[in-house]
Amino acid sequence: MKKYTIQKTPFVVPTTDGKIIKEHFGNATDKNSKVSIAHMIAPAGWSEPFQTPKFDEYTYIISGKKQFIIDGETVVLEAGQSIKIEKHTRVQYSNPFTDECVYLAVCLPAFSIDLVNREEEL
Repeated sequence: MKKYTIQKTPFVVPTTDGKIIKEHFGNATDKNSKVSIAHMIAPAGWSEPFQTPKFDEYTYIISGKKQFIIDGETVVLEAGQSIKIEKHTRVQYSNPFTDECVYLAVCLPAFSIDLVNREEEL
């Protein structure tokens, strides 16, 4: 039995905001609730509501820029930079810039809609 898995067909998460989410490993792809790894493309002008997730989230920017509002502080990352946001931290993710942002997101435990705790949009 092989001790590795190659992911050639990631699960494409349906979205309504133009963001592309391809989960390579995690709850939606291989029922792994311990970790999720996703390739994301956030279009220019994209944003989502604030959330206070019950998982740590690591983000690595491949190209473009991404804005984070973390407990009231605005942080902008560019290509080649990364960040870890600890669970139970209030955060908003967005791309208010003119170019799309391509990045990888790793969540521990795995991303789940039940754990993300998104706030209602006003």
